[in-house]
Amino acid sequence: MIEKIEHIGIAVKNIEQANQVYQKILGVAPYKMENVASEGVQTSFFNTGESKIELLEATNPESAIAKFIAKKGEGVHHIAFGVKDIQTEMKRLSKAGFTVLNEKPKKGADNKLVCFVHPKNTNGVLIELCQEIKITL
Repeated sequence: MIEKIEHIGIAVKNIEQANQVYQKILGVAPYKMENVASEGVQTSFFNTGESKIELLEATNPESAIAKFIAKKGEGVHHIAFGVKDIQTEMKRLSKAGFTVLNEKPKKGADNKLVCFVHPKNTNGVLIELCQEIKITL
């Protein structure tokens, strides 16, 4: 079950410049910056109440973010929904006819397991599912 909007992902050309813009808009500094080498991106996260803003800058010219910016320019890249059980949600959405782009969840930024749903089934919006990775001691 979808629990909430986890974050809105925004593709940017220059994350340092974009951090300054969003810090002014939101009145807070980013709480975390993280390089996700597997996706070819540098991320920056801002808290906005129960949801977050994620800025994404390409670190690889072949990354999805680089291709997105080349095709569409900077802007909203995806909406991420928080879920408790990502595998169950992936199966549910697949059975409902959505194209889930990952066979299994992968590690994403901000301590999350993630997968994506193709925008051709979601009125042109790339959807990300996010599940918090539980740390056991």
